[in-house]
Amino acid sequence: MLKSGFQRYINNFKGFSREIWILTLVTFINRAGTMVLPFLSKYLKEDLGFSYSQVGWIMVCFGSGSIIGSWLGGKLSDKIGFYRIMIFSLFTTGILMFLIQYITTFVGLCTGMFILMIVADMFRPAMFVSLGAYAKPENRTRALTLVRLAINLGFAAGPALGGLIIMSIGYRGLFWIDGTTCIIAILIFWLKVKEKKKSAFIDKKNPDEVLTHSVFKDKPFWVFLFTCLVTGILFFQVFTTIPLYHKEQFNLTELQTGLLLTMNGLMIFFLEMPFVSYVERNNINKIKVVTVGTLLMAISLFLMLVNTWSGILIIMMVFMTIGEMFAFPFSNSVALSRAPKGHEGRYMAIFTMSFSLAHILSAKVGFGIIDYFKPNGYPMNWLIMGILGLLGVLAGIWVYKLIQKEHKTF
Repeated sequence: MLKSGFQRYINNFKGFSREIWILTLVTFINRAGTMVLPFLSKYLKEDLGFSYSQVGWIMVCFGSGSIIGSWLGGKLSDKIGFYRIMIFSLFTTGILMFLIQYITTFVGLCTGMFILMIVADMFRPAMFVSLGAYAKPENRTRALTLVRLAINLGFAAGPALGGLIIMSIGYRGLFWIDGTTCIIAILIFWLKVKEKKKSAFIDKKNPDEVLTHSVFKDKPFWVFLFTCLVTGILFFQVFTTIPLYHKEQFNLTELQTGLLLTMNGLMIFFLEMPFVSYVERNNINKIKVVTVGTLLMAISLFLMLVNTWSGILIIMMVFMTIGEMFAFPFSNSVALSRAPKGHEGRYMAIFTMSFSLAHILSAKVGFGIIDYFKPNGYPMNWLIMGILGLLGVLAGIWVYKLIQKEHKTF
């Protein structure tokens, strides 16, 4: 019984091209090497002695660079091809990582982080387009899920390794190792994967593909993007306001908070790929799945209003993780399916920008609500975030109706 269950799990990973596996390996190496990010605010505050306000501004520059980089990466992927953008982005990011550790002034770091993130986040839309070029149409969402697994495993390994490096050789070691892993990852990609000029991913015979003249005139895409923005804002609460709430309300240790995040990673690792395979095999509408995921995320935030029993944090994390499994892999797929040939980069740029914006808004809005409504800041934040989630659900229902209407007119 156990053997057959394991075999079924392994079968979910079959049918990918060699290029997709190499891309997954590259993503894992890159993300495992991204050790600077979890410790960045700590480094700026404790090692360089900046104030909370200055750290906040450096992080705003970080997020702003991410938004511009996402847009630029997508636009240039359409112009000169995803392959060149991926190589330029990761290789240059590696070099910039080596250099940025020597910048210690406030203005210098604002500028440096802004430039670094423009270059680094050009990679993301280009990588999504590359999945389109190297994955078979029927493996589309599973390929995206495979890369998401690599990202999750990389993020799980990175902070632990980062902590060990800080203890042994200090913060500077993080920049050297992060830069080196960027360069190693992209060299593997360059040596093992040949450039593919045209994307075989977009199949215009597929009724789910709708040719639009401009991304800015694609109304269903923009309404769907609002749902994606909402899911991002709700999910990033897990990394911004929720760890502080664990400590202040329930007096949890960093280890206990870490274990809850580990539970999230393990659930994703074991359950997401079988779930995605099930949805694809049964041809379940992806917009419906994303909408249900948004609803589960909203419920998880409403559950946080129960503030007298710490067990609610485990139940909340289960709802948030299942919501994440429903929403994130399929939102990638829906966004890419809207793109006409030659416009994939532009679509994925705007899609990835929505998550960069969600990252900024999640922290700013969340902490702003907590601060403004003291001493009831946390419950008010969970309530407002839950209501925002319900608005995302309504937007998802609207998108579904718009696309149904679109298909009737063809």
